[in-house]
Amino acid sequence: MVAIRRIWAICLMLVIATSALAEEVVVGCRDTSAYVPHLRGRRVAILANHTAMFSAEEHVVDMLHREGINIVGIFAPEHGFRGAVEAGVSVKDDVDAKTGIAILSLYNGNTKRPSDDVMRSFDILVVDMQDVGLRFYTYYISMLRMIDACADYGNEVIILDRPNPNGHYVDGPILDMRYKSGVGHIPVPVVHGLTMGEIALMSMGEGWTKRADVMVVRCQNYDHSTRYELPIAPSPNLATQQSIYLYPSLCLFEGTVVSVGRGTDSPFEIYGHPELEQRAFSFTPEPRAQATTPPHCGERCYGVDLRNMPQEDIWRRGVDLSYVIDAYNDLDMGEEFFRPMFEKLIGVSWVRRMIVEGYTADEIKALWAEDVERFKVLRRKYLLYEE
Repeated sequence: MVAIRRIWAICLMLVIATSALAEEVVVGCRDTSAYVPHLRGRRVAILANHTAMFSAEEHVVDMLHREGINIVGIFAPEHGFRGAVEAGVSVKDDVDAKTGIAILSLYNGNTKRPSDDVMRSFDILVVDMQDVGLRFYTYYISMLRMIDACADYGNEVIILDRPNPNGHYVDGPILDMRYKSGVGHIPVPVVHGLTMGEIALMSMGEGWTKRADVMVVRCQNYDHSTRYELPIAPSPNLATQQSIYLYPSLCLFEGTVVSVGRGTDSPFEIYGHPELEQRAFSFTPEPRAQATTPPHCGERCYGVDLRNMPQEDIWRRGVDLSYVIDAYNDLDMGEEFFRPMFEKLIGVSWVRRMIVEGYTADEIKALWAEDVERFKVLRRKYLLYEE
């Protein structure tokens, strides 16, 4: 009997160990057999940033360089190739110190797509960047612009896919294309629930982007219900998993007079304003590398601390306008509360109007619910992973 119990215990341990192994997400760049053979003997350009890690120690560019792949250039999105430039600041052309490969910025205020000579200098574009699944996060925009350019010049595109940490839900109004901008490129909800590979396929399939020769190297052991903890911060002010989950709601404050904690240790986990003095929590933004001139720099801001909010509650609430509405009501500034950026972020004109008219977060959210459901049906034919 004791021997049988021991056997059952061993079997159970093996099942648990096997399940844990099976659940480990493997990002696209790890599947080298799926794409490295396509690169040999070709001129390769890479659109990537600091998140494109092949392993804990090695970047995908360094791995391909080590493998003898002819990398003729690197394209850098917002925040730069090594991810150190603060949000919205122009990224300069450079040379990668480690490999000596030229870096061309796609976020310098001028370059939306490379020149004819640059486009003719490579055969294949490899894309590897960790997105966070939001319409106003700019990495996918850089990718789609490059797919457009590659379609014009006959360049192939290989997307090394990565999980979407906000890929388990879809929420928010669909972009009214009158508000198309550098923080909103295609008519999708605020939280679109797509990986970079999926959003590329959907953009081409729906005619939002030109059709290029695109191959997606899929993640393994991933679906849209997978809880994926990012191993590296995707940008300087999204430093924690908590901030990534709160970002769909708190980023809307970037279109208002309220600080989202830039210039503190907890950007996008807190928010406040100098005149919200009825709030007990406070913080003071100060210049730092990731935010050299943060809003309300040097002023004590009073507001809300969401660092300990249960993540399950954040997911359940989705895009939550109650934070913006509460701050709007408490500050009692009327239209002075908003900045033009608000419409670019939320993507429509009517949300601001409804906030001013006194509607609740739930009442406003109900008005985009049907559009979200229609979008979810539309996107299913482009999904590479189960919902």
